[in-house]
Amino acid sequence: MRLSKFTWFLTALIAIIYTATLIVIRIENPHHIQAESYQRWRETYIIKQSANRAFVNTSNNRAKPVALSEGQGYGLYVTAAAGQHGWAKSRDFDQLLNYYLAHRDYVGNHHQTPTYLMQWRQYQKNGHWASDINSATDGDLFIAMALHQAARVWPKRAGYYRNLERHLTSDILAYEYNPHTRSLTVGDWATSKSKYYRLMRTSDVAPTFFDTFYQSSHDQRWRSVKNGMLDHLADLSAQHRTGLVPDFAWVTADSAKPVKPWTVASKNDGNYSANACRVPMMLANSKDPRAQKTLTRMMKFFSQRSYVTAGYTLAGKKLNHYQSASFSAPIFLAVSRNRNHGYDNLFASQKFIFSKPLPKDNYYDATLTTIAAMEGMN
Repeated sequence: MRLSKFTWFLTALIAIIYTATLIVIRIENPHHIQAESYQRWRETYIIKQSANRAFVNTSNNRAKPVALSEGQGYGLYVTAAAGQHGWAKSRDFDQLLNYYLAHRDYVGNHHQTPTYLMQWRQYQKNGHWASDINSATDGDLFIAMALHQAARVWPKRAGYYRNLERHLTSDILAYEYNPHTRSLTVGDWATSKSKYYRLMRTSDVAPTFFDTFYQSSHDQRWRSVKNGMLDHLADLSAQHRTGLVPDFAWVTADSAKPVKPWTVASKNDGNYSANACRVPMMLANSKDPRAQKTLTRMMKFFSQRSYVTAGYTLAGKKLNHYQSASFSAPIFLAVSRNRNHGYDNLFASQKFIFSKPLPKDNYYDATLTTIAAMEGMN
């Protein structure tokens, strides 16, 4: 039976609508995931301490909140990214920023010299807030990068943000940098008098951050930091066929080796664990050949697993048998930024982190997943 012109027209119209709907879903779905992730993360983990001050709760318990400089750095970074979409205002960013400014660290024999580094932890003790001295470099790096991004997102506040960025990056070089190893230390407490002066946290290797700080300050030391830390990371990656790197390493001017268990915080200090899991995220946007080679080696290892678990020895043995968004989110972000490397199976498998609502009781999983959504689903 021949179809009438109207039937052909109706069929064609339905086909066009169907195709258009698929296109809209394909385009809007990532946007929806980004917006939903940010809003849920903000509602769950940001606590307002006053009208002008807020912090990221890292304790997974709102009744017993704990603020970390790492969490504050992530909070500022995520909020600046949300601001690009219009989901956050400069007021939201400034509330987090004011908390950081109220908890700057002091250095010197008697902790008499103020810096723009952040004290690494705040918590409630005997009904009052306490703040632990000393800084943590990973938090300071993210705070500085967030300030740089915020200056672009909110131009009316750009002068203020850039001034703070300059002060902070200057103090990172003054108090968290070892010129002999060409690496950032793990915090301002790891001075030349400390046995930890040569300790490097692998997730502090942030080449795109270092490029940005150099472009802002024209301080050649940022080039030295980038080259030194990428060399050390590439050295560590080449020491095992897996390409995996440890949470922490001892470094000299031209060498690097994984630390032993319990050197810093846990039995997994020398494994690919809770710190090193961020390395793919930190290398994701870098075009430096050393970063790309290290990332490619790691992605090859992960792509050969039936599923990625929460941590490995450097030889590739599983530390656990379960999956964790803290490990999968950075991998998803790295693969999404480097799709031409042929790891589509990883891109597909690691998307499980978006298959259910953002967790309300795991700050680390939720935050790294939110960063992966904001940066890896464009």
